[in-house]
Amino acid sequence: MKQIYAYEDVSDYQKYENVTKKLIEQLRPYQSKLQADSLLNDLPKGIVWTTSELATTTFSQIPIPAFTNRDLIYISPDLDEWKQLFLKQLEGQDLPGIRHYYETISAKHVLAILAHELTHHIDLFPDEFDDERHDSIWFEEGMCEYLPRKYLFTDEEFKQFVNIERKLVEVFENRYGGHSLDDFGAKSYEGSLTSIMYDYWRSFLAVKQLVDQHNGKVRAVLDQYNEWHQSGRQMPLKEYFSIK
Repeated sequence: MKQIYAYEDVSDYQKYENVTKKLIEQLRPYQSKLQADSLLNDLPKGIVWTTSELATTTFSQIPIPAFTNRDLIYISPDLDEWKQLFLKQLEGQDLPGIRHYYETISAKHVLAILAHELTHHIDLFPDEFDDERHDSIWFEEGMCEYLPRKYLFTDEEFKQFVNIERKLVEVFENRYGGHSLDDFGAKSYEGSLTSIMYDYWRSFLAVKQLVDQHNGKVRAVLDQYNEWHQSGRQMPLKEYFSIK
């Protein structure tokens, strides 16, 4: 993949040069894992390293400085900006343990976000970049959260993700939980940051539930998803998977 640097000032490139080099090097084993498992054959053409401001106002209007399209991944490598975004999603709630967690995250979390975007390119998401996708994207987003966390973090660190996001779903359920997870789609990105992240949290937890039900066999879950797709999507995906 090509490395493309989209900054307004050369000082930004200089500031993040070593950070981006490390992230690229650390991404390679994860990329190799996906390729070895026959999940990833076609890589995106490149990664666009940029600032959070450019990612969310110039390249996109989504309030999250990491996204991908058919050809390119866009991401900010700035750890402090990611810390502030994660804290912002708490909307001032009194959650000292979670707040401390986000205040002390490491560059490994930025790597997981980069790996999330790469995971969107695996072969078993048949309609990932189709313009007409408007709903039921929870499986793809949940799997893109699940795989990097499972492969890049220890079992204890993975459990932290599960516990924190379960708590966040519980805290924000009354405010943002008035719709089915199958409604997670393009229009979801028109809401607040927390309303968007609420569906990401739920998606991750739903995919974890599915993988657990399949004895940890991710490929079996992906194959079942593709059976649903190939059969014409005759029922909502949550109903097909028989999950609450």
